[in-house]
Amino acid sequence: MEYAVIDGSIVKVHRHGQGGKRGTLNQAIGKSKGGITTKILTLVDALGNLVGFRLLPGQRHDICGVEPLIRDREFGALLADKAFDADWWVKDLTEWGSKVVIPPRSNRKATREYDKEMYKWRHLVENFFCRLREFKKVAMRAEKTDTSFSANIYLAATVIALR
Repeated sequence: MEYAVIDGSIVKVHRHGQGGKRGTLNQAIGKSKGGITTKILTLVDALGNLVGFRLLPGQRHDICGVEPLIRDREFGALLADKAFDADWWVKDLTEWGSKVVIPPRSNRKATREYDKEMYKWRHLVENFFCRLREFKKVAMRAEKTDTSFSANIYLAATVIALR
């Protein structure tokens, strides 16, 4: 891959989607300010097509699910927003030979430069989320299990890629 873009988005869980097998701890459903939610952490390629995703409980930080998502994938650069700005993460990416295009947080003591022109391409993942939310089964999670919800995301991503 030339470059990859990563971001997370929150989906509200419908009341019918709550109470799956073995409780919500095993089903990526969590409580956040927005209520009962699930976070979809998505990796897209330079064309805006889905490469992979990971489901997290709504209250989890985005960076928690990144490592398994990009493991065994090669890309020239990784574009992400400020939520992914962590020293250990930037260090790991540079050791893997990837260019880091993540703007530094405003409270950073030592600022870091990033390619502002390349960062503009981060809209690809936002556009993917916008197209993904056109599908009702993804925009409002009504499935109790992660497996069923993941199947809906894969189906929606396939339809998006075929358009």
